[in-house]
Amino acid sequence: MNGSLDLRRAGPANAARRVLLVPGGMCTTEFFADVMAQPVMAEAGLGMVAATLPGFGRTTPPADLSMEHYARLMGELAAAEGCRVVVGHSLGANVAIEMAALGVVPGPLVLLSPTFSRADEAKFLGVLDQVGRVPALGPLAWTAMLKAVPPMMKKEMLKGGIPEDRAEKLAADLGNNDPVFCRRVTRHYYEYLDRHPSLVARLHASATRSWVVRGDRDDIGLKDEERRQLEASPEIMMVTVPDAGHALLVEQPARVAEVIVEATETVQI
Repeated sequence: MNGSLDLRRAGPANAARRVLLVPGGMCTTEFFADVMAQPVMAEAGLGMVAATLPGFGRTTPPADLSMEHYARLMGELAAAEGCRVVVGHSLGANVAIEMAALGVVPGPLVLLSPTFSRADEAKFLGVLDQVGRVPALGPLAWTAMLKAVPPMMKKEMLKGGIPEDRAEKLAADLGNNDPVFCRRVTRHYYEYLDRHPSLVARLHASATRSWVVRGDRDDIGLKDEERRQLEASPEIMMVTVPDAGHALLVEQPARVAEVIVEATETVQI
């Protein structure tokens, strides 16, 4: 299976501690490049494998687009690569939560801006999902959105201090997606959120040591009750990254890398 995946590797091939990094929706492994290149990752001797969720970046999608299936796919990859720590961003973080819930990840999680409930998700995505279910409008809406995303996100990344050439590359990466696939996978994602109204409870029940990492200006919501539940769990550490939004892994890669190293240090070797 690994040969069919879009993978990016860094660090020693024989590293004692190995990390799987899962980008978010519409993203490829390019979004983890800055984190993987941080000196603290090399100093820790980490083996790193980033994997694009199949279907994004015009990679080949699986027949089953459910979150549970994505979690199992990433669980198989983690096992094959010897990765005991999983780092996920956005949708990738939600896949990591489901990996823990299904028991297919042995070690700690670093969850970069996950969504814990439907109400927390960006409102535009929910509207797009509803429009996407209308046969006459859905394909047109997603096609238009994928054209609008790159310039909009480039502008936001420039505000976040990302160099123009880097912002241009990341924005183009977001735009390089199949609208038909995006429409379908978003539907499955919202169906998953409807099946599990509280992913906080699902994460807590897994008893998996986890770092929940959010930018101080993240536009993904977190309800007060969700925060209280997360902070009350002895297995969950809350980290707020200053001067960062939802794209904290490219806005503040050094701080994100520090959290990843902290998580890996809890793994017994």
